[in-house]
Amino acid sequence: MATLEPISERNVWAFKTARLQALQDSPGAFGSTYAEESRFSDAEWLRRAANMSGERGIGFLAMDGELPCGIIGAFLSEHEPGIAQIVSMWVAPGYRRSGVGTALIDAIRSWSRTRGVHTLRLMVTSHNHAAMKFYERNGFTMTGKTEPYPNDPLIIEYEMAQCIPAEESHEVDPSSRSS
Repeated sequence: MATLEPISERNVWAFKTARLQALQDSPGAFGSTYAEESRFSDAEWLRRAANMSGERGIGFLAMDGELPCGIIGAFLSEHEPGIAQIVSMWVAPGYRRSGVGTALIDAIRSWSRTRGVHTLRLMVTSHNHAAMKFYERNGFTMTGKTEPYPNDPLIIEYEMAQCIPAEESHEVDPSSRSS
């Protein structure tokens, strides 16, 4: 069973491995390419890991022992308080439909609540029907916003979003206590 760990400089090489595997496995799902990111310097990977564990962002790796099998990131919007954007979501083929993806989304939801986020957004390409269904099963809906996919303007990206309810208080209302 996979476990989740926050992306940091400590696991930067597992992060790099997962990201490059994701770009090879699902080249039409990301705004970058394997050819671009495989040329990144070690310093760039360390910078990216730091961004994924900073004040405005978080990233998680799903790990099966020493093997990275999933990745997700999220960043707070700079211009819209209460909004966070999910990025880099990917689960290795052998781990799909096993709960790893949902665990990654749940980790982002938990982080979002600590940051006062009320809405999670993400972009998904029009030809990635399996991802759209996954996101729908996890509470995301289409917003109606679309934009051209940066690597191929003939492909459309759809925005999906989900409201994050504030955590309910488990305190007992004093007025409901019987005397």
